Amino acid sequence: MAHRIVWCVAATTTPGGSPSTRVLHPIWSWDGQQLEGWIATSPSSPKARHLAATPALSLTYWHPDHDTCTADCDTSWEDAAGERALWERFSTTAEPLGYDPRIIPGWDAPDAPTFGALRLRPRRLRVLPGSLIRTGEGRQLTWRG
Repeated sequence: MAHRIVWCVAATTTPGGSPSTRVLHPIWSWDGQQLEGWIATSPSSPKARHLAATPALSLTYWHPDHDTCTADCDTSWEDAAGERALWERFSTTAEPLGYDPRIIPGWDAPDAPTFGALRLRPRRLRVLPGSLIRTGEGRQLTWRG
């Protein structure tokens, strides 16, 4: 569902304890046992400052048919090898999920100082099909790690 919807609202907590949201474009990987996600973002952004204080992110995807899914995640910053891998993943994945990171000002290469790779490790996942809201059919699925 996340890869079909692509864009999500992401919430962090400011150092002062207030919520802060923005729209992001994560990419996810399932290896048959573990789900992980990554976000290309600046390590000098307000989001990075929030994550330094509270390294957790909540992501919610919504589609006009009311399909929703939420991933509450622990976060960590990748090293240079992880940044190169994420750059390659976004560059070689078909649109709309993939994109050329160079479209972001200042991101001319994976070693650009404003390019960072944020790793997501879900603690809780919730999937709610829109059919449950529209017709009462389907069911909510929740996973906790």
